[in-house]
Amino acid sequence: MRLTRLSRLPPRPSRSDARASLFFQSGTPCPSLILVKLVMSSLQPSVLFIVAVVVLSAIEYVWRVRTGRGYDLGALGGTVGTAIGQFLFKSLMNGVIGVAMLGVFALAPVQWPLDDWRTWLVGFFVLEFFYYWQHRFSHTIRWFWASHAVHHSANELTLPAAARLSWTSGISGLWVFFLPMTLLGFHPLLVATLLTLNLQYQYFIHTEAVGRLGPLEWILNTPAHHRVHHGSNPDYLDKNFGGVLIIFDRLFGTFQGERADLPIVYGLTQPLKSNNPFVIALHEWGNLIDDIRNADSIGGVFRALFGRPGAASQTMKRSTDAPPPEAPVDEGGSGEVAPTTSVA
Repeated sequence: MRLTRLSRLPPRPSRSDARASLFFQSGTPCPSLILVKLVMSSLQPSVLFIVAVVVLSAIEYVWRVRTGRGYDLGALGGTVGTAIGQFLFKSLMNGVIGVAMLGVFALAPVQWPLDDWRTWLVGFFVLEFFYYWQHRFSHTIRWFWASHAVHHSANELTLPAAARLSWTSGISGLWVFFLPMTLLGFHPLLVATLLTLNLQYQYFIHTEAVGRLGPLEWILNTPAHHRVHHGSNPDYLDKNFGGVLIIFDRLFGTFQGERADLPIVYGLTQPLKSNNPFVIALHEWGNLIDDIRNADSIGGVFRALFGRPGAASQTMKRSTDAPPPEAPVDEGGSGEVAPTTSVA
């Protein structure tokens, strides 16, 4: 595998050349064609994937009903509405994101050849690394959580719940986490394709129907690991951020196995009851705006925007449930009260 160094590329072609490549390499498609392919690769799931989604979701429905777990059809309707909105907003934003990724890729000092299988193998692990950090920061920085909270709003874990995806991830900038990968010389088409496959894999781990998978649990993000990720129990919060792999959680200390003695409570720490797609998609932005309005200092505004979810206000959906502080107690009729401990 030979990486292309920009310093060795031929001189820049004239603007009159209608087929001039953005990257000035002979044989590279024109930028408009690359952009179209980039957008379409992230919008069009394969027929096989769609069939698998429909068939397995139907099987899961029957399994849940027969085993007494039930199936919230109202929540399913909310998920479908949210998924439609996400598709529409994603269609609008993908062109902008594609242009940004192509622009950064043009600055890469080296470029990995798309037609070499080793590029795709290395790219898989690199994307998993960047996805881990994107996902982790989506839970630990309020601005990103305002978009990502949508995905955690379902109160039961089913395959369709995987389709509860943000309408605002393009605005909040979650895609920026993958720009360094293009600066390392990985083509945006490779990034978009691997990310699409990553998310499609994760669709099938949003279920209670599959138990543990033996030795695969050490390497892959499995249904058991992802059930933990969707738990709102304090012991399960902010764990298991991996996409296809779980190895980075093990390396960086965010792994948590599923515990038989601790049943998982799904959803947000303050459950979202609405099945309205607009409420599902935008509720956490409303909470964030309320916290900004209630902030009494510039530091308070900064914490509301970029602090850890739950740090700025008890109204946040991601804040940890805690009992209110006890009322002050008059000790011995002295007229003085014992100090109370504030709840952050």
